[in-house]
Amino acid sequence: MNEDAAAAPEAPTPRKPSFPVNAGLRRYLHRYKRERPLPISYERLCDFHETMPLLNREGQPTLWDSVIYRRDEMEPLYEGLKTTYALLKVDGDESVVQHLYIDRVDYCSFGNSTPFRVRIVNSYNDNQDYFYVKRADASRLYGLELEHLLSPSRLNFITHDNTLIEEHIAGIPGDVFIDTWMRSPELRPVRVAKELVKFNERCFLRLLGDMRAYNFVFVITPDFEAAQVRIRAMDFDQQSYNGRKKFYLPQFFKENVPLVRYCTKHLHVQTALQYQREEQTLLVQRADLARLRLAELLQQMSADPIAPLEKIHHLRAELAEHFQRSEYLRCRSMGDLVRQNLDTLRETIARNSPTPIDLESFA
Repeated sequence: MNEDAAAAPEAPTPRKPSFPVNAGLRRYLHRYKRERPLPISYERLCDFHETMPLLNREGQPTLWDSVIYRRDEMEPLYEGLKTTYALLKVDGDESVVQHLYIDRVDYCSFGNSTPFRVRIVNSYNDNQDYFYVKRADASRLYGLELEHLLSPSRLNFITHDNTLIEEHIAGIPGDVFIDTWMRSPELRPVRVAKELVKFNERCFLRLLGDMRAYNFVFVITPDFEAAQVRIRAMDFDQQSYNGRKKFYLPQFFKENVPLVRYCTKHLHVQTALQYQREEQTLLVQRADLARLRLAELLQQMSADPIAPLEKIHHLRAELAEHFQRSEYLRCRSMGDLVRQNLDTLRETIARNSPTPIDLESFA
């Protein structure tokens, strides 16, 4: 593995700005029932009175603080959060969530989104679930929709004005998996390697960036012959913003080097190419199934200035060189580049010709 290449995306970059949700994107969200009136807002949750550090099971501090609201505000706010959960999960039917209660609200000041995480508990069996309240950012919304349409997993979220509600994506965080699960005898290394190749390809083709180990999770499903593994993105802030091609390839982040090294030990190059083509074929099939909705999303994304022109120009030049296709040089937006990636993929699959793969790590 080329470790210098693996560290390539790590140059310091300014924090990505938050982009407003314009009228066109709002109409799309409303059409597909993503935009719903909400009883709470992100700004309302920001009006907390106190904070307490949230510790993990080992008693160590985390990146989260539990927040405390004034007594006169807490009850109506928690009722609003419970109603929000009902909207997210059961289309607003509060009759089936009366036995739930809000146990805790946490706040994270780390990263771009500074989210709130709400812990909601079933009073009958103490089973808990989580959901997140964030500022609505156009980049993140495009990322969530593209994940919903083009990945193997569906995503549930709703928006209202400047507030975004996201469901919790359950799984083992990638950094925790690397530290404690990667060499588990319950897992077959080739299955982990296969999923890394597929995840790498999905992120690259739909231009989801910054997939460092702490921004994705491993979902492990027991099977009759060893466990199956799937990798899911859980942070969509860096959808189509960066101008560097390698920023959209998880294999090149230094945080992922232990995982890549582990996988390449068990993966032949031809096998990597096979898994890459499998994911490409599935991605095209998903895109075709959601053809009208995806076309509407990409049309809006192409008209939305969610990245500076210099980043778009730099990325389109790198993609044109990577795929050896001049069509990329005519792209004027990040939405155009995602659409061109899908068009390129359809044509190469139709011709049964190979597509390029970065083998600096997968070799």
